[in-house]
Amino acid sequence: MLNKITGITRAARYLRQSMRLMVGVPEYSTYVNHMKITHPDQPVMSYQEFFRERQEARYGGKVSRCC
Repeated sequence: MLNKITGITRAARYLRQSMRLMVGVPEYSTYVNHMKITHPDQPVMSYQEFFRERQEARYGGKVSRCC
């Protein structure tokens, strides 16, 4: 029973991550883990800084809105 729940939880996590990546929202936790392992001497951006930086990287700083 526990293995079935673990498998469902893992599948839900992968599905959520895949859906976020499809719409261009990378995982902050993945970024934080990467920074801690690969660049421990560099500061980690806050979630707001990370989100803003990813939006600018994707849209070139040009976010069009209707209003």
